[in-house]
Amino acid sequence: MVNTIACGARTLDLSRPRIMGVLNVTPDSFSDGGQLYRDGHVDTDALLTRAEQMLAEGADILDVGGESTRPGAAVVGEAEELDRVVTAVETVAQHCDTIISVDTSTPSVMRESARCGAGLLNDVRGFQRPQALETAADSGLALCVMHMQGEPDTMQTAPSYSDVVQDIAEFLSQRLADVSGVGIDLDRVIIDPGFGFGKTAEQNFELLARLSELQGIGQPVLVGLSRKSMISSVLDRLPEQRMVASVALALMAVERGARIVRVHDVAATFDALSMWQTTRYALSQSQPS
Repeated sequence: MVNTIACGARTLDLSRPRIMGVLNVTPDSFSDGGQLYRDGHVDTDALLTRAEQMLAEGADILDVGGESTRPGAAVVGEAEELDRVVTAVETVAQHCDTIISVDTSTPSVMRESARCGAGLLNDVRGFQRPQALETAADSGLALCVMHMQGEPDTMQTAPSYSDVVQDIAEFLSQRLADVSGVGIDLDRVIIDPGFGFGKTAEQNFELLARLSELQGIGQPVLVGLSRKSMISSVLDRLPEQRMVASVALALMAVERGARIVRVHDVAATFDALSMWQTTRYALSQSQPS
């Protein structure tokens, strides 16, 4: 298993679980749309305040997204996504010493993000758009390859699998072969099974329960469970009311091998992971040598 990932000029140590904080510069993301993007432009003051707060709370990576990929979301034009993301990446890179991830499927956004200081490209479409893999290879940055069945506007229309975990594992393994085929070293690659992307609530919970099976692929696993609608299938909670459940799901994922958790609520997740790590350490010290 890869324990360090080169993210541009920085290195991500995955010897312990890491936290990725979400920075959506969109008007319509399902949980925080409109908080950092107002009146047709990125609110750079609010963005920087949120970024600095997340880092102070324990985030290791900041994930910038300029296109909502919630179920039913409309596609954003390339020029609009470029403007949102480049503004955000430049702002964060100039003021924060951290790894910046960019949540995009658009090659031009990947290219410009790399120029502006990003260290990780996080593609919900698994780098399947034309020229996406080649652009990622040229960037020299780390990659997160995600599984999604369908597209955001249609992905929740009757998703179907023979075996949800096996099907996802086969998809990710094939994408890793494609990644290698364009000359990308797998030491730069993270995988994400894509909770909530073309999966029913039942499929999401089965995927979480069996998440450890993905360790057989041999790449670090990132999960995004924060505030997802799978929570509302069990609890009657609005997105902003799902913090406790989100933290519980993050801990379950880490117990099953996830190395990065993508979250909205950094402080609560950091506290929970700190207790988990301390308990794990105490257990290791109590074992006979």
